[in-house]
This record gives sequence, structure tokens and C-alpha cells, in this order.
Amino acid sequence: MTTPSPETENEQANELDSALVTARRQLERAATHVDVDPGVVERLKHPTRVQQVSVPLEREDGSVEVFTGYRAQHDDVRGPYKGGLRYHPEVSAEECTGLSMWMTWKCAVMDLPFGGGKGGIAVDPKSLTVDETERLTRRFAEELRDAVGPTKDVPAPDMGTDAQTMAWFMDAYSMQQGETIPGVVTGKPPVIGGSYGREEAPGRSTAIAAREGIRYYDREISETTVAVQGFGSVGANAARLLEEWGATIVAVSDVNGAVYDPDGVDVDAIPSHDEEPEAVTSFANELDDGDSVRRLSNAELLELDADVLIPAAVGNVITADNADAVAADIVVEGANGPTTFAADTILEERGVPVIPDILANAGGVTVSYFEWLQDINRRQWTLERVNEELEEHMLDAWDDVRAEVDAEGLTWRDAAYVVALSRIADAKETRGLWP
Repeated sequence: MTTPSPETENEQANELDSALVTARRQLERAATHVDVDPGVVERLKHPTRVQQVSVPLEREDGSVEVFTGYRAQHDDVRGPYKGGLRYHPEVSAEECTGLSMWMTWKCAVMDLPFGGGKGGIAVDPKSLTVDETERLTRRFAEELRDAVGPTKDVPAPDMGTDAQTMAWFMDAYSMQQGETIPGVVTGKPPVIGGSYGREEAPGRSTAIAAREGIRYYDREISETTVAVQGFGSVGANAARLLEEWGATIVAVSDVNGAVYDPDGVDVDAIPSHDEEPEAVTSFANELDDGDSVRRLSNAELLELDADVLIPAAVGNVITADNADAVAADIVVEGANGPTTFAADTILEERGVPVIPDILANAGGVTVSYFEWLQDINRRQWTLERVNEELEEHMLDAWDDVRAEVDAEGLTWRDAAYVVALSRIADAKETRGLWP
């Protein structure tokens, strides 16, 4: 396989990549840097299966509405499928397939005994009452019952779902199985087998990746400025940790826009999106005219002259249209797929390192693995132990990826994919193809 031609990349620059298209391109590119059987690469371009189900829901007014649910299972050569369930109007089979592929790479980079899965329901969760959300979740669990399980496929929270959603899912599954099975999902409340630190984990791992990136490029964290797009669980926790470690957070944003202060935004004074939706907007509206904080758009935040940029909101925000204007020295991906394939090429040509999502935000699946272990052993870990174990796993993964960067001169994304693909390929070649 060869790297895409400049002509092909120019064509790609004119589109916003889907998760599936991007995942396949990244796989093909990684395959050029590692000695792996082409048959393995071809197998990894396709999911093992994608299940589509109808999920009927009786609404509060007595009417019945039928929603469509999906579960994509990409690869399980290293262990059960693992990945989130999202409730969002744009959920589709293609999106779930692409995201399940990313989960395969993410688990392999972190050396976790899981493969990639992803699923969800095409629904606007804001249009549902709490009771409707519970009924929808329980029915979805029933529709997926034969496909999931602690040794088959282990869902987790994602966009539009949370710990309570996982509790309902686990209870519905357990009731049908006739016994309590907490390990069928992760991201549950600790009182029913969830892990402490799970919700904060993606933000914590993003902060760790940013910290290590700052150190790698011989900078002092106390002299580093950081801009964070998105102040949800990932962005808020990453910003707060980096500030605690000495960095200056100069900008944060929510869906309505950003606030910027070259002297540092008081991130502890702003609730996360989960704590208070659109809190950044409220914070900006309360500022006096004399304050040094300026209001910016989300697009303007991406172009700020900060040392580190953390896109932690949604995918496809750094594109061929704005990649030349990104002024940060380091990009750390807190969200899934915030950088398009074409933009990645532009940043590489400009010498701007990008710490990829499959490494940076892997804290979520890593602590999900810890939760899975706790459920199997029926023994809960302390928050201190969870954070210590996460730190150790992140540093091990960082060292593995850094070794490829240093030895082969690869980008961080290519190096992460080489680590992941090598591990998956070794497992496939060892197990063989049956029949």
C-alpha cells in the first residue's frame, strides 16, 4: 500500500471526512509504516458485524414512536468488543462502524484486552422525558441482549448517555438473564459496580498527554498557555488538571462561543457542561466591561496563539480550510476525530505535532477496563488507586508511541497506529484465520 497522492489529498480537502472514511485512511497510511500481512489490513477495514434494531417507545401522550438503534462490532481478536452507546439524531451505521474502528486502535494502543465496538440510537435525547429515556434504554438493552455481555461486548456511556443510562441498561439485561451482571456495561454509578474516576478519566488522560507533550518538546508547563475548545467532561477536567499542574488556560468554550484571557481564565469558576449547560456563555455574560476577558467564536479559539490547543468538543473542527491558521505549537485531541485527514496532512507539513485521540482521550476506555476488572472480582478500587493505575497505563502507552516517533521519525498519529496495528496483527497471525 502507498501513501495517498497529493492529488487525492487535495480532493479529500474539499470534504468533511466521516469517521469511517477517516479511520480507513488512517489504517492504510499506518500500514505503510509496519510490516504486516495485507490480508490483516484488509480484514481490519471491515467490521465483524453491524446490528440494526427497531426500538419502539410509548411516549407520554400514549403514542408509539419507533427509533432505530445500532451496534457495530469491529474486531475482537484481543478480547470482547468495547465502546460507547450514544443517543443523537445523527447516529448511523456508518458512524458507529467508524467509531468502532477507532475503539479497536485505542484499546490496542493502551494494550487493553478489548476490541472495538460502538452503538447508539438515532434520537434527540433532549426531546425525551426521563421516563421515556428509561423505557427507550431498557427496550434497547433487550434488543441487543444476544449481542452484548461481559465476555462478548461491553457498552459504556457516550454522547447523550450517562451513568444512569448504563444503570438502566445493566438492570434490564440482568433481569432477563436472571442474575445481576454488572460487567455487561461500564460507566455505571459506583453504588452498583461502577468505578470511581470513570467520568473524569478521558479529561485526565488528555491532560496527561498534554503534559507529556509539553515535556517532550522541552517546555515548562508553568510557562505554557492552553486553549480548550469544549467545556464538557473532557475539556473541563483536562483544563482544571493542567491549571493545577501550572499551565495557564487562556481560553475555553461551549457551543455558543469562547472566552479568552491572555492572563488566564479562572476555569474553577466555570461549571462544566455536565454540571451546568452553556456555563461558559453565562460566565462571559457576567463579565464587566472592564474585564480583560474577550468573547470569541469557537472558530476563533482554534486560531489563538496559544502553546497548546485541545479540541475537546466534536469531530471535524480542524479542516483543510483552517489548518493553516492554527497558531498553536502542539495540538492534543480530546474529542474523537477533531482533525480531518486533509488537515492532518497540512499540520504535518507545517511541523505542528498532533497528539492523536486514540492516545490522548483513551482514559475513558482504560478506566472502563478497570471497572470491568472490579466487576469480575466484585471488589471496588479507591479513587486514588484508579488514578494511579491510569497514570501508569498512560505513561506506558506514551512511551510505546514515543519510541516509534523517535526511532522512525513518524508523526504521533502514525506512531500510535503503528503500535496498535502491530499488536492487532500479531494477535491475528497468532490465532490464524478459521476455517
